[in-house]
Amino acid sequence: MTLGQAEGAVTLPGVISSHMVLQRDRPVPVWGWADPEEEITVEFGGATAKGKANEQGSWRVVLPAMKADRIGRGMTIRGKNTIQLDDILIGEVWVASGQSNMEKPLGPAIGQTPCNDWKEEVSAANFPQIRLLEMLPRDAEEPASDADCDWLPCSPQNIMVQRGRGAGYSACAYFFARKLHRELKVPIGMIAASVGGTRCESWTPGRDGRLFNGMIAPVTPMAIRGAIWYQGESNVGDGLRYATRMQALIEGWRKAWGYEIPFYFVQIAPFSGYSSGSLPVLWEAQVNNLKIPKTGMVVTTDLVPAISDIHPVNKIDVGERLALWALAKVYKTDVVFSGPIYKSMEVEGDKIRLSFAHVGGGLKSRDGNPLVEFEIASADGEFVTATATIEGDAVVVQSREVTVPVNVRFGWSNEAYPNLVNKEGLPASPFQTKDWKGGTGE
Repeated sequence: MTLGQAEGAVTLPGVISSHMVLQRDRPVPVWGWADPEEEITVEFGGATAKGKANEQGSWRVVLPAMKADRIGRGMTIRGKNTIQLDDILIGEVWVASGQSNMEKPLGPAIGQTPCNDWKEEVSAANFPQIRLLEMLPRDAEEPASDADCDWLPCSPQNIMVQRGRGAGYSACAYFFARKLHRELKVPIGMIAASVGGTRCESWTPGRDGRLFNGMIAPVTPMAIRGAIWYQGESNVGDGLRYATRMQALIEGWRKAWGYEIPFYFVQIAPFSGYSSGSLPVLWEAQVNNLKIPKTGMVVTTDLVPAISDIHPVNKIDVGERLALWALAKVYKTDVVFSGPIYKSMEVEGDKIRLSFAHVGGGLKSRDGNPLVEFEIASADGEFVTATATIEGDAVVVQSREVTVPVNVRFGWSNEAYPNLVNKEGLPASPFQTKDWKGGTGE
């Protein structure tokens, strides 16, 4: 018996409740439990779907795809008993998951500094067309069919609701939803499912996926648009193996939902507490995942005022940069959505010319100073600090100490604070040219 079941009565999972948002322009599954062979009727928005519970008492019906609707409507589920849900909207539904930087709320949390301007942001968080659902931390040996959760309209009070060990709703997820809502003018439903200190394997369907089983599996029958992801701090020691593990997670989620959901993730932030040199290799693994279709990556090297803080306080830009990927790729908005990503190199005598994807309106220095964090090496592999100059959409790198250059690297440090951006202000991702296999997300 699941959390939502009761002997002899039609029941629903926690993710189907009043105040929810249904995904627009996709068939809408509604499911639950009842007596075996019990006939079920679901009515919503002028549409009716009928079905029958199977021998185990599970049932599922599908309502037709519907356009976005900002007016809250009722849903009626009838069997031997009747359930009435209220204030249901139709819009865009996204899942937000990961570890503590996705879990981080706007306000105070144990061991963390609150987000920038958190009091003002909480006071302004009055968006009744944004609906928030938070999954309680829960692991399970097998995929769960239900979870203890409720949809809440976004308000200053609800964004600070403390559930489980949380101290409020995910700041990244909120700022992502707010940006989409402001740009698309449709309701947004956000499903937050994050647990601090967790590895990606625990979120991957399969043998080790206990958090997937407990927190993601109950949501997979639901129609959604896509997912955003902020995780990797607990996998820093994995190096390039992280790319394979994340590919398994992305493919596993897409299989669970039954279609190729867009998956946009955050490149984790610089932090002085990692083992020396470990973070750039994880960054490389994350860029490698851009080769997977319908993925995108947000760079955060410019958003870390204190590299000794593993939980950077600027989550506005993180959430809004994630939203830029969705706006450009899913909703076909004409917007620059990524900072420069290394594409190729060409040796020109004692110089190396670097080409980039996502130059936007052109390359520039974020602070107006000469470009920093570039290094160059000859065949001996010894990197030295280099001079880097913007020439059109390329960067030319050289050093008097290297007359026959072979490789360049950029931002290749746990504490990197580079200043190469495009004219839209989005930062370039760290890279090394040697054996580079990264994607570009183009």
